[in-house]
Amino acid sequence: MMSILFMSTFLAEECHVIAPPVDYSLVPPWLIFVATFAGLTLLGLGVWLIWRKQKQPQPPKLPRDIALDALEQIHAEIERISPYRFSIRVSDILRRYVTEQYALPVTRQTSVEFLNALTKSSPFSEEEKRLLEDFLNRCDLIKFARYDATTADSRSLLEEATRFVKGGELAIALA
Repeated sequence: MMSILFMSTFLAEECHVIAPPVDYSLVPPWLIFVATFAGLTLLGLGVWLIWRKQKQPQPPKLPRDIALDALEQIHAEIERISPYRFSIRVSDILRRYVTEQYALPVTRQTSVEFLNALTKSSPFSEEEKRLLEDFLNRCDLIKFARYDATTADSRSLLEEATRFVKGGELAIALA
């Protein structure tokens, strides 16, 4: 029995009591938790703001901008389209612009009917009326009288239509 007691005393002397781990961190654990929470919150807020900004609908384009874009697009095709078809397309663009911008029934009237209605009451200046009248008369000449138009005539029609649309821009800006 003595040998067992001697052995246990010997083992007890050789075994040291293990101390708990020492925390060498200079930052307290609660501060790490708070910083992680704040970082994830800011990241989530940033993602939410970006997502929300992308979802906002764009304001609709103004009739003037739509018409100018269409005129710019058809300008690239001036050489490829016959003057007859070009005059129809430019006329349609300008008529759609006047209908949408000024709520005038240009698309349902002939050029003569529309010009007669403009003499009674019109939102256009005298210069705009003359420009519109010249444009519509030249388009009608090409479309209905089968005038032998050239690419230069197409350029002239495009220039008049563009001037008319941009002229309306100046009138609204001054008002």
